[in-house]
Amino acid sequence: MCFRKMRLLKACCVSCFVTVITLTVLQRSNRTSQELQNISQRSTFTEDELVSTFLNYFTPKGNFWSHQKSEIATTETPMVTEARGKTKQWDVTSVNCTPNDHLAHTEWFKDLESNFKQFLQYRHCRYFPMILNHPEKCSGDIYLLLVVKSIITQYERREAIRKTWGNKMVMDGKQVKILFLLGTSSNDNERLHHQRLLEYEDIIYGDILQWDFMDTFFNLTLKEVNFLKWFSTYCETVEYIFKGDDDVFVSTENILEFLNIPKITDLFVGDVLYKAKPIRKKENKYYIPEALYNKTYYPPYAGGGGFLMAGSLARRLYKVSENLELYPIDDVFLGMCLEVLSISPINHRGFRTFGIVKNKNSKMNKEPCFYKSIMVVHKLLPAELLEMWKTVHSKISCSRKIKISVGSFPKPPQTSL
Repeated sequence: MCFRKMRLLKACCVSCFVTVITLTVLQRSNRTSQELQNISQRSTFTEDELVSTFLNYFTPKGNFWSHQKSEIATTETPMVTEARGKTKQWDVTSVNCTPNDHLAHTEWFKDLESNFKQFLQYRHCRYFPMILNHPEKCSGDIYLLLVVKSIITQYERREAIRKTWGNKMVMDGKQVKILFLLGTSSNDNERLHHQRLLEYEDIIYGDILQWDFMDTFFNLTLKEVNFLKWFSTYCETVEYIFKGDDDVFVSTENILEFLNIPKITDLFVGDVLYKAKPIRKKENKYYIPEALYNKTYYPPYAGGGGFLMAGSLARRLYKVSENLELYPIDDVFLGMCLEVLSISPINHRGFRTFGIVKNKNSKMNKEPCFYKSIMVVHKLLPAELLEMWKTVHSKISCSRKIKISVGSFPKPPQTSL
């Protein structure tokens, strides 16, 4: 009888403890009750795992520009490569990044804008510790890995993708997996709060890779090279990678149809820009001073909204990237890597990284029969993505299907509902 009472008392204490921790985290995250209900219904983690994760929420995290050493809490599960019989792990465990002060004594450096000065002083800082890691995503025979660049505050975009083109994991017998690439919050006041929410999101879905550098525009190239290193470390069997932004419409079915071609070892296909000139207007987001790039044209490169490449090429790009200085525009940096390999990216009209047409007000950008036939359209808000996905996968009837295996892009077919 006494033993039974002790068990009841112990169970009651554990329950109260979990409740207190849960309420504390929920209060900090400021989620609505409906969102939390939806999340809890999808969670498959055990009570012990949840308690352990909640306790970890009270451990502070580091950030990109901090010179203080801090322990990074990770969710890494090392992947064992059976063929080699050894465990592979991310080998960057600390941030050891000090500015290159020698540049401050050069004349050309003094005339640069502050953001370019900061970029150049830290350009040698290339690889960073991982906060969230899921190497198990590359275990088994993965045919297509969907890789999405995102930032912490864009939860709605990630959720829309999970409900649409990132939802199916097996298609035509081919395994497809999705990952989101993130850094840390750039908001100093909300960084800890944002981090806790992201870690909770990762408990639910287990599809986030996060590095300990700040998510900024110039750091998109860091996200590129850290992913290439990650992929080369863990993903020996992945055949193809789709990489894009978190505000694109993707037809995974059409990508798989496109890949039913004789295997191209160095496949790199997207919306390719040829003879693009560096922008010299300072008010432009993509402005580049001549001191940083003095050539007339960029090498051919694919718009970062979405492109497709072979896994074998990604491993070669990683090796090449290590010998190139980082560049502020990640799309162009990949083009520079391809140029070193003497590989020309393939332009395909099924990748529409500037919309169906560049005129944002054109009705063609809302034409569902285009979306039904092409591979990538950029860009859509979460509500627009959900609505277009619903329309495209309804009983819509198009007069003809646009062939995705050719470069031609005919006039929009007639639509009927």
